[in-house]
This record gives sequence, structure tokens and C-alpha cells, in this order.
Amino acid sequence: MNEKILMKGNEALAEGAVRAGCRFFSGYPITPQNEIPEYMSWRLPEVGGTFIQAESEVSAINMLFGASACGIRVMTSSSGPGISLKQEGISYISGAELPIFYADIMRGGPGLGNIAPAQGDYFQATRGGGHGDYRVIVFAPNSVSEMGNFPKICYELADKYRVPTMVLADGLLGQMMEPIVYNFEPVDPKDLPEKDYTLGCAEGRERRVIRSYDLRPGYLEKNTLRLGEKFKKIEENEVRYEKINLEGADIVIVAFGTASRVCKSAIPLGKEDGIKIGLLRPITLWPFPMKVLNQIADKVENILVVEMNIGQMVEDVKLAVEGKAKVHFYGRPSGGIPTTEEIFEQVKKILKR
Repeated sequence: MNEKILMKGNEALAEGAVRAGCRFFSGYPITPQNEIPEYMSWRLPEVGGTFIQAESEVSAINMLFGASACGIRVMTSSSGPGISLKQEGISYISGAELPIFYADIMRGGPGLGNIAPAQGDYFQATRGGGHGDYRVIVFAPNSVSEMGNFPKICYELADKYRVPTMVLADGLLGQMMEPIVYNFEPVDPKDLPEKDYTLGCAEGRERRVIRSYDLRPGYLEKNTLRLGEKFKKIEENEVRYEKINLEGADIVIVAFGTASRVCKSAIPLGKEDGIKIGLLRPITLWPFPMKVLNQIADKVENILVVEMNIGQMVEDVKLAVEGKAKVHFYGRPSGGIPTTEEIFEQVKKILKR
């Protein structure tokens, strides 16, 4: 159970999903996430599951709609352009209140971009990406260990709230290798609670319909308002983040994913120079840690947001801070990865050291 395994991030994620009870995967190839479907293609049959390489991303996401409607834990994965093609299906799945799990291993963009790691899909993930009023729970790992252990949490939340959940990771996390210990026992799908909304052919069972719309006047609005209340509960109860060195900090950095690892390595440089650097790492990008950031802004004058894009999460930070502190930004987009030295230079520039 507690065996330490050296794994690539993408493969750790796929294995984590299988251990969490995933038994259906449909997807389509795109770098830098191809190890996920490749791994699933042989791993799922070993546990009695089904792997399908769909003819397109659109087909893949709609297959998840059908499989989830039957009560199975399902998964798909892609990179930015492929996730874009899946957005209509994700919106339909959200409207139907079906639980799914998917992963976006980000590459450079916009457009086709490149296969280098980036964080340009933040808006796409945290704003839903598709049409209509809906939300997706978004986890942002910063290690191979979290890549492998987050799927179980995602499935549990997807089932609890009947919403899509996702892992948003840059291509570096997908391709790097690190030791991982899975911190949960493998889940047997037979042991999961029965879902009272799924389709099937059980004798004597009432007729069930799963759909994402209601054409009766006023009913869709009432349903969407009900979903909005559910999203508020998620915002109240499911925020996750990591605090590092915040007490008495001269400046606080906010970063996620690979960027957060680089920023953490700048803390010792600050110590050598007499500067106390704090770090807040959002683990859930939605729901975003608004309250804790607002509290941080009461105690620190400057907040530096570091992202591998031209500025996306920084907008949520500004909303959270509400003007209480100065919010600065440093970004490296489309495959650029900030260095520890670059981050520390930004800190000194802001603090005029």
C-alpha cells in the first residue's frame, strides 16, 4: 500500500484514476498528455474496465455523458485545444448533473501553440469554458504525488455534488518523474454507493430520464438557480490551499502548479538577503481561496502573482484582495518557465531592495 514508486506525472494520474474506481476512459491523442490514454489502454482492461480511443474529442466527451449516466466512474484527458473541443459536452454534462473527471495537461497557446508547458488554460478551466451558467471543480497539483492522489478526491467530489471535476496541470508536471506514494486503498466500484439517478434496465425500476434542459416556461431558470445554490455550497466547503512562510512576510507570492515550485525555491534567497517571502499556493483554482487572500491583504502591502501566462489568475487575486494590497504580476507565457532568480529579482524590485 505505502510503496514508493517512481512514475511519470501523466502515468501517476492515470493510475490514480484507476485506483479511485475509474472503469471507463475515452479520449483522443494530443501532446503533452499522450501517456494518459496510452496507460489507460492496457491498464483498464486489467481491471475489467473499458478504454476507447474516440474518433474525435467531441465524440470522447459525449461517450463520457453516456457512461456516467449509467453510474460508472469515467475519465477523459487532453490538452488545451482538445479541451476546447470538449467544452460543449462538458456544459451538457453539467446541465445534466452528471459526475465526471477529466484532466487538462496544458501546452503553449493560443491556437495550436506548442508542446511546451504553460498555464494559459486557467480561464478556460475556472470560467467553465462552455456556454451557460455552470462551474467545474478545478484541482491544480504541483507534484507527481498530487497528480496521482488528486483523482480520488475529484471522484468523491464529483459524486457528492454531481458536477464535473478536473485536474489542471502544465506539461512539465505531466512529463516529469518523481517518487509517489498512493495514500489511499484502491476503490472497488462494487463498494460505491448506488446512484439513484442512473439509467439501466433493472426490472420494476421507475422510468428515469437524464437531460440538460427543460423547455417548460420558467423551469430552466428555476433549475439553474438551484444549481447556483449548489455552487455556493462548494465555494463554502471545498476550498483548498497551501500556506508557506506567511507569518510576518514582507511580500506574499501567489502561484500554482510548476510556478509555485519555482517560487518556493526563492524563499531561501530572500532569507539570505533579509527578506521574508511568503507563498500562498491555491490547490483548488475553483473554488478559489478568496477569503484567505483577503485576510492576507490585511497584513501585507505587496502581493506578487506568478504565472506561466500573460495574466489570468491575477484577476482572481485582485478580486479577492479588494484593493487592500498592491497586486503585482510576473508571467512567462507559451512555454516560458520562470526561474528562481527571476522571481527574486521581481521581489527586490517591488520592495526596492
